[in-house]
Amino acid sequence: MIKSRAAMLWGPEDKNWSVEDIEIDEPRGSELLVRNVASGLCHSDEHFITGDMPHGGYPWIAGHEGAGIVEAVGPDVKDLKVGDHVVYSFVAACGTCQSCAEGHSNLCDNGHLIMSGRMLDGTSRIRARGQDALVMAGLGTFAHHCVVHEWSAVKVLEDLPLDKLCLLGCGATTGWGSAVYAAEVKPGDNVAVVGVGGLGSAAVQGARLAGAERIFAIDPVEFKRESAQRFGATHTANSVEEAFELIQQETWGRMCNKVILTMGVGSGDMMAQIMAITSKRGRVVVTNIHPWNEPSNNIPMIDLTLSEKQVVGSLFGSANPRSDIPRLAELYRKGQLDLDGMITKTYTLEDINQGYQDMRDGKNIRGVIMYD
Repeated sequence: MIKSRAAMLWGPEDKNWSVEDIEIDEPRGSELLVRNVASGLCHSDEHFITGDMPHGGYPWIAGHEGAGIVEAVGPDVKDLKVGDHVVYSFVAACGTCQSCAEGHSNLCDNGHLIMSGRMLDGTSRIRARGQDALVMAGLGTFAHHCVVHEWSAVKVLEDLPLDKLCLLGCGATTGWGSAVYAAEVKPGDNVAVVGVGGLGSAAVQGARLAGAERIFAIDPVEFKRESAQRFGATHTANSVEEAFELIQQETWGRMCNKVILTMGVGSGDMMAQIMAITSKRGRVVVTNIHPWNEPSNNIPMIDLTLSEKQVVGSLFGSANPRSDIPRLAELYRKGQLDLDGMITKTYTLEDINQGYQDMRDGKNIRGVIMYD
């Protein structure tokens, strides 16, 4: 039994995370005990407080964007050992289901773990106040320690800083992949990125690396627009409405080949405006979370036929975490992917509520919890 601490929610009425002592079982089977080094404060975890995303129940330990060092392994672990540095994948890709076999491990059948809160065998490894606690994505990185299945851990080289690589567990990989894989940005493309926080900053970088000619960063927060220019944006606007005339002028009316939606919470009501900045045969990539119970959107469906516009979804940037996390780590090493610049401020676990308040106030590209 391991003693640790975690930030959790006890019921739907909770509007703040409660940091408390927890007890963690030893890893079983193909599981690992990992001492966390850092965890990103992703907007997706905020959705559990706002109610935009359902989950398996309470008490609930969130956090899915993290990195750490393996401290113990279960008897059936094959590919990892004590001392290995790992970045988490919030999808425990099995490698054998149809999605994995077709090269889409981000859509592995084990994706049900993301919201169930339980391990692959349907049980829990953590107790708080004498109750079984549920963890997001089979991880729960808002804790000093995690027990995770080895499929959820991707080994990285030990000379790279885990407090930066933790972003590869969600935001950086999701944003980059949204541009490179889901949008399929090509040299010469005009690209709009709507919302340039953690996901959007990485999407801008992905579009830049893919050779986009113009990158329009759209966000109401001036600090984020300025940061986006450092990541590679060529133009900025504070709203889609403002961006329309700018894009029309700069592209001679052709509009954007690719539009990537990476704002914290999406709204179906703005889809008509999104389609208006999208070119003929252009593609809209929906990467952000929309409220679970959102009933409709206002996509002008005639655009799909007469202008051959496309709207596609993307989970985890349509990336393959086991290969793309090491790939992006190498891009970081070479200075081609700026993770340092995406991290605005670091916090202790006890400061998690301040970290999320700073996110709501538009002060952070990404906040990161640092563990002892």
